[in-house]
Amino acid sequence: MTVGVRDGERKEEIRAMSEENKALARRYLEEVWDKGNVDLIDELFTTDFVRHGPPAVEGEVRGPEGFKGLVSTYHAGFPDFQVTIDDMIAEGDSVVSRWTVKGTHQGELMGNAPTGNQVTFTGYLFDRISGGKIEEEWVDYDTLQVMQEIGGVPQPG
Repeated sequence: MTVGVRDGERKEEIRAMSEENKALARRYLEEVWDKGNVDLIDELFTTDFVRHGPPAVEGEVRGPEGFKGLVSTYHAGFPDFQVTIDDMIAEGDSVVSRWTVKGTHQGELMGNAPTGNQVTFTGYLFDRISGGKIEEEWVDYDTLQVMQEIGGVPQPG
């Protein structure tokens, strides 16, 4: 009987940790990406944070300062950048989010002059959390679609 109690307690601890990590990931997406609050990065991320982004446009970004630069680049290109969280799943120290971004290309982005084009794209984010902070993440989204929508790559057809 003791083993069953311990198993139940452990499951409850994992569930609680998962919910805390989801809250952290949600705060990150809503505050940092949606609102552009780069100052919050120091609070939410470890000092040795690593982001593994799409190789063609981001590659690997290391540390809070590098990540602040990346977020600022996207917000300069899309001042009305909006993130909607479509799904979020957490287990243990991992959180996976599926999101949709909408914005208007009003500033230079990746060498592309502003076009005024509306952009909508979806992606996935996998965050690994350690000590209550995001330590590492992997992200993927359709970079070709984004580049086509801002006019950086010709549309097919």
